[in-house]
Amino acid sequence: MMRARVLAGEPMIGLAACVLRSVEILVLAQRCAFDWLLVDMEHTPITIGEAGSLATAGQAAGFPVIVRVGGPDHPDLARVLDCGAEGVLVPHVDSAAQARRIVALCRFAPAGQRSLPSPLARFGFQMPPAEEMMRATDRATLIIAMIESAAGLAEVEQIAAVPGLDALMVGANDLAAGMGYPGKLDHSSVHAAFRHIATAASRHGLAFGVIGVPEALLGPLAHDLGARLIVATNDVNLLLDAGAAMVCRLRGTLPDARR
Repeated sequence: MMRARVLAGEPMIGLAACVLRSVEILVLAQRCAFDWLLVDMEHTPITIGEAGSLATAGQAAGFPVIVRVGGPDHPDLARVLDCGAEGVLVPHVDSAAQARRIVALCRFAPAGQRSLPSPLARFGFQMPPAEEMMRATDRATLIIAMIESAAGLAEVEQIAAVPGLDALMVGANDLAAGMGYPGKLDHSSVHAAFRHIATAASRHGLAFGVIGVPEALLGPLAHDLGARLIVATNDVNLLLDAGAAMVCRLRGTLPDARR
């Protein structure tokens, strides 16, 4: 169970699915030894049906699938959990009020107000009694709030204090841009913001995570801050980086006239 592993302090490296939407991306992520798959519905053409199919396949394969929705007011916030996701990643969380709404929608009573769903993939679609289902599902459901704005940074202590959250994740590029340093993840103020968010998470017993951090900066912006959730790259960048590197290598083996 991913939530138990994260809360126990285990670092977990994820791959984001942005373009590849069929079950093959899950198999490839698992074969590459990623720990989990993030299905991105915020910036991509991935639909709720495609996310649900990947999440259900993940349940069957024992490979965690987390879905990123469009924000705190996204209509499919809890629905992605009903469709099989191991957890939900919610971007643009700027206030404690938004964090409380997320928890209310994604946790069952008494922690929240989540509506009882139809049969869930988690149980092989054979539902246990309602109270047992609610307890087991809440134990397994990972709720991650993204801090990626100056407003979210200013209220990060209050957000982290909201009961029912499991982790804070920095949206690196949006946070830097929101602070007035677009593309400058190596700026000292951006580093200080990462430290502030990581400290707030730790103080309130939450895991800390990052997305959008280049590999060269994972030391100071992730590992050194105790990050347990690291989205290392996405399917498009993985293919581009590996493909470009291979072509470069192969061109170096060609005779000069054919390069």
